[in-house]
Amino acid sequence: KKRLKRWKAQNSEVLGYVAQRHLALWGDDAEDDDGEDVVPEEMLAAVEILDRDDYDVVDMMAETFLDLDRIVQLLNEARKFEPQHDDKLRKLVRLLKTKALASEKVLIFTEFADTARYLKRELEAAGFDRMEQVDGSTKKNRADVIRRFAPYYNRPDPELNLGDREEIRVLISTDVLSEGLNLQDASRMINYDIHWNPVRLMQRIGRVDRRMNPQVEKRIRAERPEVAASRGTVRFWNFLPPNELNRLLTLYSRVTQKTLLISRTLGIEGRKLLTPEDDYEALKEFNHAYEGTRTSVEEMHLEYQALLKADPQLEARLSSFPGQIFSGRRRPAKGVCGVFFCYALPALDKEKGEFTEEAGSTRWYYYALANDTILNDPSEIVAGIRSRPATPRRCTTEEKTLLSIRKRVERHVKNTYLKRVDAPLGVTPRLVCWMELNEG
Repeated sequence: KKRLKRWKAQNSEVLGYVAQRHLALWGDDAEDDDGEDVVPEEMLAAVEILDRDDYDVVDMMAETFLDLDRIVQLLNEARKFEPQHDDKLRKLVRLLKTKALASEKVLIFTEFADTARYLKRELEAAGFDRMEQVDGSTKKNRADVIRRFAPYYNRPDPELNLGDREEIRVLISTDVLSEGLNLQDASRMINYDIHWNPVRLMQRIGRVDRRMNPQVEKRIRAERPEVAASRGTVRFWNFLPPNELNRLLTLYSRVTQKTLLISRTLGIEGRKLLTPEDDYEALKEFNHAYEGTRTSVEEMHLEYQALLKADPQLEARLSSFPGQIFSGRRRPAKGVCGVFFCYALPALDKEKGEFTEEAGSTRWYYYALANDTILNDPSEIVAGIRSRPATPRRCTTEEKTLLSIRKRVERHVKNTYLKRVDAPLGVTPRLVCWMELNEG
């Protein structure tokens, strides 16, 4: 403890500098961290005391102080770097002043809360106004920030009334705003940092590239004529690390490898990602499946929620059904004869290092008897299997035929899905339920 106290005294200048920079970025959100509550009392009570003789404590402490000294060296180097030396920041300033963005609402995503606060401070210093910043530690009302940035798509009533609150033109955010929000008042987005997970990048884009409301769009064009020409067209910019830095970080490689894996798994043509010469159509199509226009799957989810609401006992009854439950009904239309299957497909859980159903998905398949083809698009299947409580159950297909069809479908799942995800031997799809559509 005496050595640590002496070390702090010897490095008081740089530690004071760090504290000042932290306060400048975090202000009222900065915590008074004196180091006493790093390990809370309840955690200390659960600590297992290790035998000191099993460890070279003196050597461990010496190595720790060497690490602290190295951190001080890094901090002293970082002190030489000021905003005027920040080429990336200066590029962002120039970009925001271009004709493409000068009059537009812009959503800027960054990976880190410190960066978000830094950008807000420096962009305000560069003369930008009507700005706001949010991150996971922001104490301000996040819903209010969202309404001020995207009032047309988030207004609680038909009147666009913000009172004395200023409408936001530039919103800087970490990924706390990357899911489940309507921010399509803006049609311009900047990824100041790229995320290692391409799905997260798609979710970010999905904040502005979403289903539009014709009435709202008409009102925006009428009341905001300066942005009328850009409505309906989404544009986004990605800041990529310099090649020499990227070689060290291997960030781009990780992103592209994951994107190609997703592309193979979900049947999207394998594309590179985030370079100007790339074709963004694959990215846009995949993004729409997650975040864009309402799909047939989303429609079915809404239909399912309506059924649960109408019958409070339904969910419990469904949960009590046995696995691989089988049923049958008369075909709803001429030529629609076959067998429907619902499978739980496992995927790799990267934290556990094994394939689990929780990490995977549920997928539908329909075997059409007329031409021996297998469909897996829910929009092509749902009309044939949708039934009402009064729909009679009829099973007429021979068991031998049903089992043969099931084997064909499971072979199809193996050759398409399981091979694409490189599932090891022993990992198999689980049949949740199936149903025949017959002549009655």
